[in-house]
Amino acid sequence: MKTAIYAGTFDPVTYGHIEVIKRSLHLFDHIIIAIGTHHDKNPLFTVEERTQLITEALKGMKRVTIESFDGLLTDFAHHKKCSIIIKGLRAVSDFEMEFQQALTNRKIAEDIETVFVMTSQDYVYLSSSLVKEIAAHHGPLDPFVPKHVELQLRKKFR
Repeated sequence: MKTAIYAGTFDPVTYGHIEVIKRSLHLFDHIIIAIGTHHDKNPLFTVEERTQLITEALKGMKRVTIESFDGLLTDFAHHKKCSIIIKGLRAVSDFEMEFQQALTNRKIAEDIETVFVMTSQDYVYLSSSLVKEIAAHHGPLDPFVPKHVELQLRKKFR
């Protein structure tokens, strides 16, 4: 069984993330959604809230598990006995940073491969940061996130 890890902060999960997960399920038997705690970032949602939002967004989707991790992604991958990391790409601008991370991960752990999954053109512009910016200004969120995520964003920006 081929298992892959799709890691991120998912602060919050967007339709772009969900689409990368769905596309990745065509390539792998099981996907671990790994929510990074990233102490250097200041997330809007707690790890527990992000886990709940992703769980609800992926409701009914089989072959997916959701976990959080702290530390190096390569350490988490070894702990899970997983040798594949999925990186979602939106635009060419993502590639440089993601490529740098992939090469660094390979240097740390040669047994781990990174697979890049392009999002569809419908979500090529979409990021969690953009969604939070729209929410902060009380803009429309329904094209970008599931309804339950929109409701939680509205609560945060009241």
